[in-house]
Amino acid sequence: MSKAKKKRVSSEADTTISEKDIQFEKAIQYSGWFFLITLGIFMAYYLVFDVLLETMTIKIDANLYSFIIFTGTSAALCFALSTKIRKNRDRKKEIFIDWIIAEFFFCMFAIFSVAIYQW
Repeated sequence: MSKAKKKRVSSEADTTISEKDIQFEKAIQYSGWFFLITLGIFMAYYLVFDVLLETMTIKIDANLYSFIIFTGTSAALCFALSTKIRKNRDRKKEIFIDWIIAEFFFCMFAIFSVAIYQW
């Protein structure tokens, strides 16, 4: 019998996925889809009523532009977060906290940029 035994690379506890992990990933993906659908509805509304039918003029000012940028970027960040967590399940908490901080800084930058532009 050999004294050198192979170590197991991963245990069963590392490879199992809990129901909470799946719900967490789906909630992040649903929030990404929510932002993307919101952006799509507005863009379809703009395309149909302003560009094609020309029944009303939608003025794109700083508030509307910031809404478009915020929803598009938030959708992209949510999808990126869900993909990153799916690939690195062991670092889920660290990745989520980094995402929260990044989202906070992005939102603060967007709010102050619009406020300075309108001032």
